[in-house]
Amino acid sequence: MCNDILNYFKETGAMLEGHFILSSGLHSEKYMQCALLLQYPHIAKIAGEKIAEKFKDKGITCVAGPAMGGVIIAYTVAEALGVKTIFGERENGTMCFRRGFNISETDNILVVEDVITTGKSVKELISVINQYGATIAGVASIVDRSEGNANIGYPVTGLVEIKIDTYEPGNCPLCKKGIQAVKPGSRGLK
Repeated sequence: MCNDILNYFKETGAMLEGHFILSSGLHSEKYMQCALLLQYPHIAKIAGEKIAEKFKDKGITCVAGPAMGGVIIAYTVAEALGVKTIFGERENGTMCFRRGFNISETDNILVVEDVITTGKSVKELISVINQYGATIAGVASIVDRSEGNANIGYPVTGLVEIKIDTYEPGNCPLCKKGIQAVKPGSRGLK
């Protein structure tokens, strides 16, 4: 675990406490708001360099991240590796590459996300990459809160591995206490 990255979360107020609805639909009393962390370019650069260091000898040709959360960190990892970066985004609810982004079967891609809990966005992005026949060199994140349960077909390299309890909406103790839930993530926010 990168204690300095965890310290940056605390220093920037990016480790939130309350009642949150995660993009997976699960509820949690803590939320790692990477947008608050990555608003500081020097911290984004440090996190990107730390991830890149773990993959520097893997022959990466492209770094891909799912929008919205993976865009900034994928960019800083790609910058540190000296390769291009692209991002997948949803169109009519389906993950795809837009904006002229293109990859080929010769690409060796590192998939990067800000936080992985269930791995839903990463799985969707991997599916898109597989349609192009490119190779997945690995999956990395700033925060891995999956506890090894993301089941995305690849091991996750997280700078910070943290256990944060999650609850199904119908079995959430925070809901039962009547605490108002908020959606701090990118899916479903206005």
